[in-house]
Amino acid sequence: MDPRENLLADRPAPVAERADAARNRARVLAAAGQLFGSRDPRTVTMDDIARAAGVGRGTLYRRYPDTAAIATALLDEHERELQEKLLRGAPPLGPGAPPAERLAAFYAAMVELLEGHADLVLGAEHGGARFDTGAYGFWSAHVRALLAEAGVPEPEALVDVVLAPLAAEVYRYQRARGVTPDAIAAALGTLARAAIGG
Repeated sequence: MDPRENLLADRPAPVAERADAARNRARVLAAAGQLFGSRDPRTVTMDDIARAAGVGRGTLYRRYPDTAAIATALLDEHERELQEKLLRGAPPLGPGAPPAERLAAFYAAMVELLEGHADLVLGAEHGGARFDTGAYGFWSAHVRALLAEAGVPEPEALVDVVLAPLAAEVYRYQRARGVTPDAIAAALGTLARAAIGG
């Protein structure tokens, strides 16, 4: 079995919830999404989210231990979609294309994800938290598999280097300087072909 499949299988199944808990969850996620999108996500606190959602701190902390967990919950749906496309989608993003083309397509898909949700990524992955997320584990496994398929020597040393340009801070910095998403994706495509040789 593809190790990326295991990473998807390891995710907990959705838990059935009471109607009031579902309403509170929806309110919390909507409030957090608005807060993360309206200011630097790293400055959003749990108290800010509880106030904006109109729920008590206890209600908030019962489900989410911190703001990163809330941002991760908001991102989850978008990341799952992309992960599914990487495993079973059409080439070049999905199987069937050469590794360099798949890596370039992965970069382009991540640029699209960052363009729409960099605020959430930044909220979920600030500091060293980036490396602890399930998504980063999946992206690492995907890049590792592509590097190995391409016969890159010692792929393990290159995995994090290949993923480094996808840090939300880097993306937001580039966009603030006026670099377009298309230009970023094109540059990353060049990097992909240079790294893998295709």
